[in-house]
Amino acid sequence: MDLEFIQRLVKKNDTKIVMLVMDGIGGLPRETDNKTELEAAYKPNLDKLASNSICGLHQPVGSGITPGSGPGHLGIFGFNPEKYQIGRGTLEALGIDFDLKPGDIAARGNFCTIDKNGNITDRRAGRISTEKNQEICKLLSKNINIAGVKIYVETVKEHRFLIVLRGDGLKGNLIDTDPQEIGVKPLEPTGGPGSEKTVLIVKKFIEQSKKILENHHPANMVVLRGFSEKPNWPSFPDVFGLKSAAIAAYPMYRGLARLLGMSLIQAGEKIEDEFTTLEKNWKDYDYFFIHIKKTDSYGEDGNFENKAKIVEEVDHQIPRIMKLNPDVVIVTGDHSTPSALKSHSWHPVPLLIWSKYCRPDNVKQFGERACITGALGPRLPAVELIPIALANAKRLEKYGA
Repeated sequence: MDLEFIQRLVKKNDTKIVMLVMDGIGGLPRETDNKTELEAAYKPNLDKLASNSICGLHQPVGSGITPGSGPGHLGIFGFNPEKYQIGRGTLEALGIDFDLKPGDIAARGNFCTIDKNGNITDRRAGRISTEKNQEICKLLSKNINIAGVKIYVETVKEHRFLIVLRGDGLKGNLIDTDPQEIGVKPLEPTGGPGSEKTVLIVKKFIEQSKKILENHHPANMVVLRGFSEKPNWPSFPDVFGLKSAAIAAYPMYRGLARLLGMSLIQAGEKIEDEFTTLEKNWKDYDYFFIHIKKTDSYGEDGNFENKAKIVEEVDHQIPRIMKLNPDVVIVTGDHSTPSALKSHSWHPVPLLIWSKYCRPDNVKQFGERACITGALGPRLPAVELIPIALANAKRLEKYGA
């Protein structure tokens, strides 16, 4: 959907839209009962909502494409992820309120575990605590020294950290050093035209980090991905005419919301805290993005049961949304993360859109196989979600005479 076209049709009123995103919600059936995590979860409130909604599956990017978290969210926010591309480094920087300046190169880092042969045995170093991460980041910041560049090493959360390079002549067109698999060595830094200086700096950073961390098992190595600079994009509130707020605990998603111009509202770490924050701020915004991370985390860990339990926790909060009398509620994910694969996947994502003016279909349960029969179809482009929500909120003018 063309943003300029939609912007011309937008009209403002006092209706309210809630977009609830359970990260990585799509799954695959397990052998014991042939149910996905979403289908196996006890979720009476989501099923009831689905029975009064229009349902389907959305496609974050394109057929067969496995999206990262950035492209996945950009799609459901109405921004074509093939046009609006951003590295994870920038999102992490904005998510922790790092003052990213023009020309800075940011990258997302993972502390990981390598064996004596240099092969990765754990990409997340056992999900070390954020407190341990802070200790290691301070150690690296104090001891790494590379001429001609200022290097910032900042804690993000658990095993995740941020590296920012500040200096002259740097380029962000580097290839990830994270192979995103175990049993292999981290990849050597490489890059596109003009990136030679940046590649050399990153090589030195990795070499020095490895030496400093050699006795810090399980976090005895680093891998980097998402090298990028801060772009200048249209504002979500300006394009869609929505005073917008993001309620998200994880920095990367807060960073993406900030990049698009949404206000960030601080919430606690628990799922119920996010819904309490929604209630407290209900009068102040038109659009709320609520992000639930652990469905994705447990999917990546291969933990079917815990992913289903998070769905059940979220289901318990649904009546709190409906009690606020919203005009439109969207429930979906940014991509699929089946626990069977322990990774993001290309599978379309379950979706429901409830409103006072929607035309409910015959779907009675919120799950992959139920939603595939819904009126929104089996492969709705994700960029269509916001225009449909705006229409159901009576926020779009008629097109043409």
